[in-house]
Amino acid sequence: MMCKDYLEETKRAYSPLNAIEEASRCLLCHDAPCSKACPAGTNPERFIRSIRFRNVSGAVETIREGNILGACCARVCPYDKLCEEACSRTGIDRPIDIGGLQRYAMDFEKSFCKKTLESPETKLQKVAVIGSGPAGLAAAAVLSLKGYKATIFEGKEKAGGWLTYGIVPSRLPQEIVDYEVDYIKSLGVEFKMNTRIGTDLTIDQLKEDGYEAICVTVGLQSPVVLSIPGVELSGVTTAVDFLSAAKPTQGAIEIPNDVIIIGGGDVAMDCATTAKLLGAKKVTIIYRRTVEEMPATKAELEHVNGLGICVLPSFKPVEILGENGKVKAIKAVGLDWLDRNTFAEVPESNIQLKAELVIQAIGQKAEEISYTGLEVNGKGLAVSDQENGKTNIEYVFAAGDIVNGGKTVVEAVARGKAAANSIHEYLSHKKNCSHIAEEAAVQKEGER
Repeated sequence: MMCKDYLEETKRAYSPLNAIEEASRCLLCHDAPCSKACPAGTNPERFIRSIRFRNVSGAVETIREGNILGACCARVCPYDKLCEEACSRTGIDRPIDIGGLQRYAMDFEKSFCKKTLESPETKLQKVAVIGSGPAGLAAAAVLSLKGYKATIFEGKEKAGGWLTYGIVPSRLPQEIVDYEVDYIKSLGVEFKMNTRIGTDLTIDQLKEDGYEAICVTVGLQSPVVLSIPGVELSGVTTAVDFLSAAKPTQGAIEIPNDVIIIGGGDVAMDCATTAKLLGAKKVTIIYRRTVEEMPATKAELEHVNGLGICVLPSFKPVEILGENGKVKAIKAVGLDWLDRNTFAEVPESNIQLKAELVIQAIGQKAEEISYTGLEVNGKGLAVSDQENGKTNIEYVFAAGDIVNGGKTVVEAVARGKAAANSIHEYLSHKKNCSHIAEEAAVQKEGER
């Protein structure tokens, strides 16, 4: 079953007049705490000022210079925990709707086909980027703008990573992801799809093909599963599998009546929203901590509540029941949290809920990256300097979720940019050293 509401954005966009009115609420702070709170350097202070004075083109330029995924981040960034939380207006009434204003500017760009970034025509060394998620897209874009021949290698059919295969369309329409990917292609970035490094190509082959630096941004592709009886039953799946089946098919998947979601983050909310919009009669979210501790954004929680989705906090799943190999119910026990780290089970609060589909949205883990030769920690994450992306291999850099364990899209963009700048420094230094060596060799030959 496919639902129109599943494909349409939930949040409405600003009209020009309303955008200017909202931007006019800005206090024009001298220290701009909102800009300091943005990991990617999108600079809300500047683009809000531009919108306020009717210079939307200037706002677009500011956003694009700081964040190549400005349109995507306008829709999925946790503003309430970053720039809007830092907004000085919060102490008066409510923060500026920074996300809404950023979306307004990006929609303006899309509507009027206004392109503000251009790459140099002459190209320098070749750089390979492994993975086309937010970090990879940001790294490749920055490298291309600096004049490098950046190529993204992606194992799947479409670019975007979790933007394409995970986030529900009502929050992030696929056309927005495709628009930003096309923008990055227009900067000269080459995409090689259905090409898995480690299987189809090796790191050594990339070096042989002339790639002088490699940036690993593969993200977290493997789902974390519960260690309770019944997880092997038919009808028990993971958020990764569920969302990656729903979004590429525009919701053309079968959804039963009773759906249980286990987890409390934005991914769990996306699973719940998807199931409800695609036809489930009853969707219930089970989360082991309190509502206040749920990592999902306030907007996402409000959205699922508005859809009539039940949220059961302080319950821990203990068993999934089945019949003839298929899930039919889930058992959970109530928890009494004594403090943040300790709890006591409350047996008298045991519940059993009917379930035809159980979705585990409790996190993702790193995929195997031994083919890169990178040093990894106990969680399988690449050991890398998060400030510059440097690894134990001189010419290999790493950024995004494969380094930090999975944070936000805007954080991935920031780390991708940092890795690209570090690659630029590395290749520039390497080129200068080569020139010095050549000059020394010529001088020595002349002395002979």
